Amino acid sequence: MRTPRFLASLLVFPLLAGCTSSSSMDVLQLQRPSMETTSAISTAPVPPADIASVLAEIDEQPQMASVTDAGSASPQPPVPLAALASAPRPSKAAALLGGISVSPRQFRDAKPIDFGRSSPKNLAVHGVDVSRWQGNIDWQRLRSQGANFAYIKATDGGDHLDPMFKTNWRLAKAAGLRRGAYHFFYWCRVASDQADWFIRNVPRDPDALPPVIDVEYNGQSSCKRRLSPEKVREKMQVFMDRLEKHYGKRPVIYTAPDFYKDNLRGAFLDYPFWLRAVAQHPSKVYPGREWVFWQYSGSGLSHGVTGKIDLNVFHGTEEQWRRWLGVQKMMAKAD
Repeated sequence: MRTPRFLASLLVFPLLAGCTSSSSMDVLQLQRPSMETTSAISTAPVPPADIASVLAEIDEQPQMASVTDAGSASPQPPVPLAALASAPRPSKAAALLGGISVSPRQFRDAKPIDFGRSSPKNLAVHGVDVSRWQGNIDWQRLRSQGANFAYIKATDGGDHLDPMFKTNWRLAKAAGLRRGAYHFFYWCRVASDQADWFIRNVPRDPDALPPVIDVEYNGQSSCKRRLSPEKVREKMQVFMDRLEKHYGKRPVIYTAPDFYKDNLRGAFLDYPFWLRAVAQHPSKVYPGREWVFWQYSGSGLSHGVTGKIDLNVFHGTEEQWRRWLGVQKMMAKAD
């Protein structure tokens, strides 16, 4: 989700730039005591749900892919074990799972990486993430190239809306992609204000993917604050609680290796993660962390987009993708 250098350079979990503004508002907020308090910060592990029984209730077919090591050549990739910790337990979901087609991956990569047996090519459901920097996208052609889902940049901080968001949001759905919106989090802005800004601009849609909070470092930002890991997690929790209450879906956390190492190791174990790992498999970069989405390239090439695009993959089979979408929809409707 990084912008070009010259410009500033989620399975079934219960449930993706920088502070560019140097306004007096940000300066005043640096001087105010924090009003962002919450008692819901997750620090302890959440017991994994009985995945087999939950999925069996969804479609009355309890067959599950085996959980294997990331480097295994198993034809059915593992499903993260914390996936269903707080998901509703429906009796059936056949109606929710119908009509979801999966197109095979046809992307190319300007800087391909050999991931060996753990290559993202071995996973079934691929997608992209986009922002204004991709310009005018031919979503129909992008879909035909194997983009089954798209996370679309929506907002930054508390006052910036990506100028292409509304267009991309509409056209991605019309082309048949499963779409979601992400917010780039500013560390110099109040978390609740950022959540309200996202909610103001991103419609509620039961079919949408869970919202994403994008947390990472941005060396080009005018915001030079480096908060403690405790404060980082506090601000994130305030933002995520607000979004979950509004959309009925637990937000996905997108992050990069350096930020994760400093702030998120061992935290938010009951949240879905979307991990950036463009040189090694996530199991090597984020040991022990389960994930729903993997951003495996920032140099993808595809018909329908001028220039490069981020490439991503879902951690599961086609059937698990359909089941996950069904549960997400039920969670939103049950709210």
